[in-house]
Amino acid sequence: MGTLYIMATPIGNLSDITLRALETLKSVDLVACEDTRHSKILLDRCRIEKPLISYHQHSGPVGVEKILAELGAGKAIALVTDAGTPGINDPGGVLVAAAVEAGHTVIPIPGATAFAAALSVSGLPADRFTFLGFLPHKKGRQTLLQYIADTESTVVFYESTHRIIKTMQQLATLLPPERPVVVCRELTKAFETIYRGSATEVLQQLQAGVTKGEFVVIVGPK
Repeated sequence: MGTLYIMATPIGNLSDITLRALETLKSVDLVACEDTRHSKILLDRCRIEKPLISYHQHSGPVGVEKILAELGAGKAIALVTDAGTPGINDPGGVLVAAAVEAGHTVIPIPGATAFAAALSVSGLPADRFTFLGFLPHKKGRQTLLQYIADTESTVVFYESTHRIIKTMQQLATLLPPERPVVVCRELTKAFETIYRGSATEVLQQLQAGVTKGEFVVIVGPK
């Protein structure tokens, strides 16, 4: 049977790669990547040469079967995403479930995750929180926003550069001024920015600055 390593990679700064991740990348037979071009940049930086195969949200059952066949041949495979931890808001969980069901060994190689990094600097309660991934664009969006407004635990979610302003406008209408909000932009990258305040205050900060990049939004408990 084979071994599937679920490997976290840096969310921005390539220096955040762990020693264990480097050791594992050197030892595996191949690397399954969300984007082979993106992962090659990391491997080149670390001076590691390995065969790369593609596995992403559009791979479907065929992609899973391809990797299962390699595992069935006794190979060791590292699963990586473009950034962060596989299975967290990406299709890695489907592959993990299939590998477990087939009897292969699945080993975590922990490291960076954007929402955990954001929580660590938020200053908001993190002993109990809800992670929502990306909010839906239409169906169910208003229901989730209302849930965020009503919940008594910290809520964390991701937002895109195209919707961050709209989302903050919606939160500003739902949240009282005393409700703390933290928005982290481009964590660990050159233009890392952290906005703090009420939803209205954070919205104003965003409107006055740059809204390009990847965002993590954290709303404190009711």
